[in-house]
Amino acid sequence: MTDTEVRPAATPPPAAAAAPVWKRRLAWPVRNLWRSLTSMRTALALLFLLALAAVPGALLPQRELNSQKTAAYIADHGVVGRILDRLQFFEVFSSVWFTSIYVLLFVSLVGCLTPRMIEHAKQLRAQPVAAPRNFERLPRHERLEVAGSPVEVGERIMANLRGWRKASVTRGDGGAQTVEVSAEKGYLREFGNLVFHFALLALLVAIAAGKMWGYEGTRILVAGDNQGLCNTSTAVYDSFRGGNLVDGTALNPFCVEVDSFTAKYLDTGQADSYSARVRYQVGTDLDTGRTRDDRLAVNKPLRVAGDRVYLLGHGYAPTFTVTFPGGEKRTQTVPFTPNEAITLLSSGAARFDTPAGLYPDETQRRKNQIALEGIFAPTAVYSGPNNSLLSSGFPDARDPAVAIRIYQGDIGLDTGRPQNVYSLDQNLINQGRLRQQVTTGGTQRGTNLTIGQSTRLPDGTSISFDGYKPWVSLQVSHDPAQDYVLISAIAMLVGLLVSLLIKRRRVWARLTPSTDAHGNRITVVSIAGLARTDQAGWGEGFGDLARRLVEPPASTGRGGAAATNTPTTTSDGER
Repeated sequence: MTDTEVRPAATPPPAAAAAPVWKRRLAWPVRNLWRSLTSMRTALALLFLLALAAVPGALLPQRELNSQKTAAYIADHGVVGRILDRLQFFEVFSSVWFTSIYVLLFVSLVGCLTPRMIEHAKQLRAQPVAAPRNFERLPRHERLEVAGSPVEVGERIMANLRGWRKASVTRGDGGAQTVEVSAEKGYLREFGNLVFHFALLALLVAIAAGKMWGYEGTRILVAGDNQGLCNTSTAVYDSFRGGNLVDGTALNPFCVEVDSFTAKYLDTGQADSYSARVRYQVGTDLDTGRTRDDRLAVNKPLRVAGDRVYLLGHGYAPTFTVTFPGGEKRTQTVPFTPNEAITLLSSGAARFDTPAGLYPDETQRRKNQIALEGIFAPTAVYSGPNNSLLSSGFPDARDPAVAIRIYQGDIGLDTGRPQNVYSLDQNLINQGRLRQQVTTGGTQRGTNLTIGQSTRLPDGTSISFDGYKPWVSLQVSHDPAQDYVLISAIAMLVGLLVSLLIKRRRVWARLTPSTDAHGNRITVVSIAGLARTDQAGWGEGFGDLARRLVEPPASTGRGGAAATNTPTTTSDGER
């Protein structure tokens, strides 16, 4: 009987302890989300999404730039307009969704570039990659026979690798020494790539800073009417848009006055050029009264006190004189807003209070105020019954005329409520507080006047059209980060060019001792190359490079060909 040894079964290893719940439910999802957010693929997707999100800002009117046009667009499009308004499509660049994309792109770039920058710094300090075992597997390789020992040829190759980061390793001793040389170049390619992305990051920061500390204000000035714009308060502007950190108390002080405006048109009515002569004061000029002259044109702003003054648009401001029954006169030059961009047919309104003392009773005074509303035609064209309908045939003021409706009553100056400067308050007309008057020779539709003509109301009040003056719309823009935006854009371009033009390459050489057919000692040089940016990157020039590397530096001619000791290629590599 044979005794059989019975061994106890091996105890299985204990199961790995499950990870804590907070890691599985919180830490790991957050880590994975961060890795996804900071990947280059996500950064590119966010950059494309940011460009796509900016499209509505270019196609739709923006409330910050033109609130009246935005309100008209919403009213014209009904439900669609109201939905777009709720989705902030009329405030694109300050909307929640655009800001979210902007911030996510910023975070993604920071998280993506920081590890790459650290890795690039490590690569700059690291030694070149050691030579691989089999050169024949690389896209480019050559085998040469050169006179001399491996150490001598290795020193020669090291000397010829000027501009390369290189390292040499010698193995063995005596006459069986083997030398390996490793070299790399093209580190500026990754540096240019990092410069491009960091410049993009700086551009985003600069634009955001400009929006926070910058401001824009617009003001209409009548040329030659002694109207000036002094950049001292937000109250001097017709519209003002400031950044979140701008309170309007620290504006750069300067003053601008428009002396004249000139517009040239083609025969088709298309504008050819705009220009305005201006006088301005800045710095000590405000104390001494000295003025400086300059000329504004489209895309030629006035740069003063760190701000830019742009010429945005122009129009006409007709001049009216109201002569009240007592002989007192009131004269106003009122800007009319263009309704037609081609012919500059414009519309507007004017309000005239009664002279002091003419109506001591306040109720009577409010019943006799005068308001005008109508259109201005630079080049009058008449049509309709009795040629009474006025329109414009050309944008230049060749034959100016106005068609006005005259109202008498309460013009709403004492209500304290803001009114549209280009139209009368329709509520006052509907309530009967402001009544349209039929003038001598006029109709219920209105009265047409050319320069020098006048019309009279039943109570003896006379209204005359005295002429016109051009007005210009000026925009004052302050962007403290504009220089940084320019520098960032230039850095992006330079970084992109560097990353596209510079090639990352590696070269290895293995030098082994041997003898030729006559018993002379020679060195067999195996040289391989690898370009990290494309399949090979060398073309037919790799063989020339290999031969230049083993040539004595002193024997290299002007064109790079050796004068003596020409190496022999014993086996063709892939070319």
